[in-house]
Amino acid sequence: MNMNTKKALKVVLPIILALISIFVVSKYAASPEFHSKTIASLDDKKTTVMELTAASTAASAAITLIPGDTATPIAEKLADLSTYFLLVLCAIYLEKYLVTITGYATFVILIPAACLLFSINVFWKNDMCKYLIRKLAVFGLAIVLVIPASVKVSDLIEKTYDSSIQATIESAKQTTEEIDEEKDEKKGFWASITDSASEAVEKVENILNNFVEALAVLIVTSCVIPIIVLVFFVWLIKMVLGINVNLPMKKS
Repeated sequence: MNMNTKKALKVVLPIILALISIFVVSKYAASPEFHSKTIASLDDKKTTVMELTAASTAASAAITLIPGDTATPIAEKLADLSTYFLLVLCAIYLEKYLVTITGYATFVILIPAACLLFSINVFWKNDMCKYLIRKLAVFGLAIVLVIPASVKVSDLIEKTYDSSIQATIESAKQTTEEIDEEKDEKKGFWASITDSASEAVEKVENILNNFVEALAVLIVTSCVIPIIVLVFFVWLIKMVLGINVNLPMKKS
């Protein structure tokens, strides 16, 4: 194989690869059906967050019915949790949309761009061009894998806490119903705690602690893990391919 043939192959093959990436691979990578398991898992997580939000809001409103102002700070804290649950919900929606968008961006934009630059670099040798090719390829592979992988890791963690989260929701619902049913009569709920406001406060404090624990799990699984998985993929690709994707450091 002579030199001209090798150059031609180095130009043509990346272009063919780019076309396959755009017109074939991207249709699967950006398809909701291809990511059906990931999307279903995110939908389940979304349902859990919405249930927790509704339960904490209802519990907050009900707790204000406890005689005295002792439980008021707890009711306010529960109401504040709704904001954090909303942030988690936004993170889940973002993951749900990005799972298809990243597939499109990788195989329609990033990979074809890397292939095109590779073909150009055959005639125009440039170290910065090589650096950009590698960085586009690494970044594209990382972002297309990060959400499915992070959702899988999150599912493993959430299985451990799923029963406690569901127990938190049921406990909050039960306490809310008891307070609502007995708000006009000093029996039932109040009698069950020996008419003691301090015992009532202790009960709702446990509910608050359970909500905080559930929120912490959701923040870790929905916000922290995707970032950690992305960093891990970048590191793994660097190790396997021997690619340095660090930005050039400024000389002091």
